[in-house]
Amino acid sequence: MKIAVVGTGYVGLVTGSCLAEVGMTVTCVDVNAEKIANLQKGILPIYEPGLETIVERNTTSGRLKFTTKLAEAIEGAEAAFIAVGTPPGEDGSADLRYVLAVAREIGEQIKDYIVVITKSTVPVGTAEKVKKELQNALTKRGAKIAFDVASNPEFLKEGAAIDDFMKPDRIVCGVESDRARDVLSRLYKPFTLNGHPVLFMDVPSAEMTKYAANAMLATKISFMNDIANLCELLGADVDQVRKGIGSDPRIGNRFIYPGIGYGGSCFPKDVKALVRTGQENGYVLRILQSVEDVNEDQKLVLATKIRNHFKNELKGKHFAMWGLSFKPETNDMREAPSLVICEQLLEAGATVTAYDPVAMDETKHMFGDKIGYAKDAYSALQGADALLLVTEWREFRVPDWDRVKKALKQPVVFDGRNIYSGAELRKLGFAYTGIGNK
Repeated sequence: MKIAVVGTGYVGLVTGSCLAEVGMTVTCVDVNAEKIANLQKGILPIYEPGLETIVERNTTSGRLKFTTKLAEAIEGAEAAFIAVGTPPGEDGSADLRYVLAVAREIGEQIKDYIVVITKSTVPVGTAEKVKKELQNALTKRGAKIAFDVASNPEFLKEGAAIDDFMKPDRIVCGVESDRARDVLSRLYKPFTLNGHPVLFMDVPSAEMTKYAANAMLATKISFMNDIANLCELLGADVDQVRKGIGSDPRIGNRFIYPGIGYGGSCFPKDVKALVRTGQENGYVLRILQSVEDVNEDQKLVLATKIRNHFKNELKGKHFAMWGLSFKPETNDMREAPSLVICEQLLEAGATVTAYDPVAMDETKHMFGDKIGYAKDAYSALQGADALLLVTEWREFRVPDWDRVKKALKQPVVFDGRNIYSGAELRKLGFAYTGIGNK
C-alpha cells in the first residue's frame, strides 16, 4: 500500500515510520521545509527510543520519504493520515485550523478515491468538518471524486511509542462505509496477525474514545495525588495504600503512582478540550474539571514542601534538579511540572541547576538561561542546598548516596516521584521528603 502522512511531529513521524517498517510505501509531508530537510538527512525533530533506527532503515530502503509537497505525497495513495497539531485555544478547545487546512488542500489535489484519516486528537464532530472542507474543495474544482473520512486515534505513550504502534493494545477505527473499512483492514493487517484487535465503530464514537481514554488516565493520576495529600494529613503511607488498592483487579496498579502532576502534550490538552466540549453542549463535566484543578495544584506541592522545610527562607538558596521532561524517555517539556517548580523557586529568590538526559536543549528553547544546566547528574549537585527528583529517569534510581551527600551543602532530598526509600535515606543521614508518605 502507498500511504501519505501529513505532519511530521510526534504522531505523524511515528505513524509513518512504523507503517514503512512493515513494508508499506510512506511519504510524510510537512510545511516546515527545515524540518523536512533535516529528516532527509536523518535528523529527527523529537527524541523517541528506537525511532531514529527505524527512520534510517526505511529511508535507506526507499519505503519512507519526506517532502513539503502534499500533491507528491498523495499521488496514488490509498489513505492519507492527518497528523498535524491541535493546540488548545485560550478557552481550552482544540484548534482545528491546521487539520481543516490539510483537508482543504487534499480536496484540491486528489485525483482518485482516498480515505482521509484523522490521526490527530480531535473533538467529536471533526470528521464531519473535514468532510465538508474536502467536498467544498472538490466542488470548487468541479470534480466528482469519491472519498471517505475515517477516525483512527492514536494511543501512543511517549517513551514507548514504537512498541505501542507495533504491538497495540487495540486499534480503534471509526468508519462510515465498507470501502473505508476495507482500506483500514488491509492497512492494519500486519499488526493484527498476532491477535491485536481492530475495533471498528462509528466515527463519533472513535473520536470520543481517544478523549475518554486520556481523561480516564488523567483522572486516576489526580485521584491518587488527592489521596496522597490526605495520607500526609492522616499519617498514612500512600505507597502502601497504592499497593493495597492496586491489587484489586477492578482498579489495577497502573497510573496510580502519586507524584507532582501530569504534563505532556496529551493529558492537559485533552482534559481541557473535553471539558470545553461538554460546556459547548450544555453539560458540565464536573469530575474532569476537578481532575484539572487537582493537577494544577499538585504541580505546586514540591515547591510548597521546599518552602516549609527551609521556613520560607529560599532567597540565596541553590537547588539541584534531576529531570526536566514531563516523564522519562522523552524530551517533551510541554506542561512539565519542572517548569512550574523552577518558576516558584526563582520567584522566591533561589537558583536552580538541572540535569536531564535528553530534555535540556528543549528546556533551553522554552526557559532560556533562567536556570543552570549541568553536564551530568552529579555535577548538578555541587553546592546545592537540596536535591529535587522531578523526573524518574532510570539513571536516577540507584545513585551513589555517599557521592550525593558530599556534593550537597546539606543532605536534603525532595522526591517528587517516590522512587527512593525515605527510611533508607534517613538512615544515611538525609532529610527526606516524598509525596504522601512517611
